[in-house]
Amino acid sequence: MDSYSKLLERVNSPGHYSTYSGIQVTRIEGREAEGRLAICPENLNPMGMVHGGAMVTLADTVAGCAAFTSGRVCVTLDCTMQYLAPGTGSWLRCLATPKKLGKTILVYDAVITDDQGETVATGTYTFFAKEEQAEIH
Repeated sequence: MDSYSKLLERVNSPGHYSTYSGIQVTRIEGREAEGRLAICPENLNPMGMVHGGAMVTLADTVAGCAAFTSGRVCVTLDCTMQYLAPGTGSWLRCLATPKKLGKTILVYDAVITDDQGETVATGTYTFFAKEEQAEIH
C-alpha cells in the first residue's frame, strides 16, 4: 500500500470506539503511526488525571494502525503499559514504532507524551498478522 489516507479517514470517522474516545490518528508513514488523545472530563480518573484505560486505547489504536502497514489484517495478541507520570494537560501524543517485524508476529513500542513533551507512559503491543490482505473501503 502506497498511501494510508483511506485508513486515516476510516479510523478517524465517527462511530468507531477510538473516535468516541477522543482519539485521532494523525500520521501513518513507513512502518509507524502517530496519534493524539484530547484530554477532557470524560477520560479522567477520579484524581483528575487521564485514566490508564484511555492511554491503553490510544496506544492500541495507534500501534494497530502501524501494524496495518504490513498490508495484512492484524489483531492485538498482547499489550503491556508502564505508567511513568500523570497524564495531564490538553492532549496526549502517542508514537508507535516497530520493535520486531516477523512473518506473523509484529511487535511495536508505543510512547505516550503530554503536551509539554514529557513521557507519561510506554508500552509494548504485539499483533498477529493474519494471512488475509487488509483492504480499506
